[in-house]
Amino acid sequence: MSKKLPNMTEEEWEAVCNRCGKCCLIKIQDEDTGEIYYTDVVCKYFNFETCECTEYQNRCTLVPECLKLTKDNVGKISWMPKSCAYRCLFEGRPHPKREPVSAFCISENLVGDDELEDHILEREDL
Repeated sequence: MSKKLPNMTEEEWEAVCNRCGKCCLIKIQDEDTGEIYYTDVVCKYFNFETCECTEYQNRCTLVPECLKLTKDNVGKISWMPKSCAYRCLFEGRPHPKREPVSAFCISENLVGDDELEDHILEREDL
């Protein structure tokens, strides 16, 4: 896409997403250091076939921790995976190859909160 980020319409912005599902992975923040860790556990609203949210329009209401990525905040979220299509656009890098998380993630419905630390991924995995 050759259009500059600030000039994109909402529809063009939404079209940037390559449906990898990485934003749907549950993250854990270390209370002492503030560091963010990704897990291989995905939100219960994640559709494994399409790699999309089944409650996309209501996601931030249903899951208050869900972040709505916008043209205004994309550059401020340092923990976004380097392979995120939005981050690549913001940083002026080529659109990434789609590597859906559905190949390796599991639903949060199958994992207890006390088990999340057992599912932490290496950052290089993203």
